[in-house]
Amino acid sequence: MTTTAPTTRGAPTGASPIPGEPLRRQPSGSSITLTGRGGMVVIFGIAVVGGVLGSESLLDVGLLPGVSFVIGCVLAALTTRPADLLTIAVTPPVIFFLVALITSVVDALGSGSLLRGLFVGVLTMLAAGAPWLFLGTLLVIGITIPRGLFISLRELRGRLVGRRLFEDDDYDDDPVRWDEPQT
Repeated sequence: MTTTAPTTRGAPTGASPIPGEPLRRQPSGSSITLTGRGGMVVIFGIAVVGGVLGSESLLDVGLLPGVSFVIGCVLAALTTRPADLLTIAVTPPVIFFLVALITSVVDALGSGSLLRGLFVGVLTMLAAGAPWLFLGTLLVIGITIPRGLFISLRELRGRLVGRRLFEDDDYDDDPVRWDEPQT
């Protein structure tokens, strides 16, 4: 029986792919890591379920949409991989608005005027949910800072340094050229 040196694919869990470097042990157990998109889906999914269930047309529980949004924010901040922490840190307000829009559509379907019900529903949910939005966003930032948010910001800044906003090397102040005859 012959044995071969383990490759990166065949290496045991936690093994260092660099020869000569000591093995790094991973904690035992299943750890879930999400991409940035996966974290956004977690926030969105939990918040939509809580928002629809807590709407006036179903259970009429006023705290359920806000609490579910905060729970989704915390779960996403804890399980998103460190490379995508910047994505999770900036998306809660947009997700909250989309959830308010969807919840308002569900509530407005039974009302007389869909447009008026949608408009009033979105404004009401945004006003009533503002403390939950701020709490969820602050918790996301508070959780992602020790997990490496500033490292992600530093890497983004490093990639953007030296880049011009409009990279056009052929830019000329006077694009029309009149060839003057040379004498």
